[in-house]
Amino acid sequence: MMSLNTPIADWQGRRVWLVGASSGIGAEFARQLAGRGARLALSARSEQGLHAVADDCLHAGAADVRVEPADVTRSGDLPRVRDRLLAAWGGIDLAVLNAGTYRPLRAWELSPEAVRETLSVNLLGVMDGVAALVPTLLAQASRGEPAALAIVGSVAGYGGLPRAAVYGPSKAALVNLAESLYLDLAPRGVSVFLVSPGFVATPLTAQNDFHMPALQTPRQAAEAMLRGFAAGRFEIHFPRRFSLVLKALRLLPYRLYFGLVRRATGL
Repeated sequence: MMSLNTPIADWQGRRVWLVGASSGIGAEFARQLAGRGARLALSARSEQGLHAVADDCLHAGAADVRVEPADVTRSGDLPRVRDRLLAAWGGIDLAVLNAGTYRPLRAWELSPEAVRETLSVNLLGVMDGVAALVPTLLAQASRGEPAALAIVGSVAGYGGLPRAAVYGPSKAALVNLAESLYLDLAPRGVSVFLVSPGFVATPLTAQNDFHMPALQTPRQAAEAMLRGFAAGRFEIHFPRRFSLVLKALRLLPYRLYFGLVRRATGL
């Protein structure tokens, strides 16, 4: 079967910008790329966390690691970092928009502040990143250079779930965004990847007080991403034994879907 994207299997010298790299999946993916020879730029709000990850990457053998703090809720931060990277590197082969936040909320716990906090990071921050990157990636692709964009969503975007009254919609929007971007950009030579993790043990999921099926470590998540990039998949979803079940649930009538979700979650 033909890959939807240009596969990325050789990371040696590849210029990769990771947004949301100070902890969790982003930090571990950076460590894995460092050991494979990628040139890395690490962005997040926590400069201290970024320096810790950068040290790990240097110990893993990375020759070029840049720490570029940025807050995706400030619209000027990502364009500023983009310009610094273009000046230093001359291009960005892959940008991974991984910054995200999570607060478990039921419908009666919603507040304007909670809604805006989540959407400003998970959706608006990603869209600002896309707007900052697309002209650069299109220009590179027009010259026959590598150009790829990855958006990290969640399987929570597949369908409505309890305790995800804001988080779920923010991730569902990213599925739609990635699909739209693929239709626009792939014919012009820019690869678009959608990463849809299930439960991964991170500081964010540590807030959950319920059983998380098929919970993975950040390393397992990073390795699944590497396999997905190497295969050139549009959507890299994992663990597949969990994500495929959620995909199948969406094919059911709502009466069955709601009943099965209630039974599985006890909520």
